[in-house]
Amino acid sequence: MLEMMIVVAIALIMARVTFIALMPMFNQNHVDSAYDTTLSVVRNYRNLAITQSKRYIITFANPGTITVQYWGVGFPVSPAPVTVATYTLPPDIQFAVQGGFPAAAPDSFGTGGTAIDFDQGMGLGSQNYVMFMPDGSSQDTAGNYNSGVVYLTRPTDFYSSRAVSVFGTTGRVRGWRLLNQGGNKWVQQ
Repeated sequence: MLEMMIVVAIALIMARVTFIALMPMFNQNHVDSAYDTTLSVVRNYRNLAITQSKRYIITFANPGTITVQYWGVGFPVSPAPVTVATYTLPPDIQFAVQGGFPAAAPDSFGTGGTAIDFDQGMGLGSQNYVMFMPDGSSQDTAGNYNSGVVYLTRPTDFYSSRAVSVFGTTGRVRGWRLLNQGGNKWVQQ
């Protein structure tokens, strides 16, 4: 019986050490999953807007929710948008910025001080959505081209930060990662 208790105790200790050793990998997986989800949702619905000749609105809400709506066309007034899908990021990942982000934001959209920062160049800034049109462009509800960036991060891990940028005129979507390369820099992934 004593031997059995010793074997169980050793097994529990080894399991705990293994779990502790794997925690950084689990945390990295959450960051990668959130980034991949955000990037794929934005790219996917841009492509659907083009192939289906529809308008899709992607709204980003803190701390980590993405809502996709279809906005039909009607005359003389468009109907209300209809929610198509909702995505939730892992609970330890948020749409947020951290002190120390480079002033040179991805694709020069904003200053890295606002977590969800769309409608750049319109004098509005800080909109929380993009609307993809059938021509592939990203616009706001007033019909202006809507360029901007959204930041994802784990608040306790500065270099876990990622960003997704959208060019309004073309709807081009690019992904970014924060790296320490002789100073903090956004590097395209």
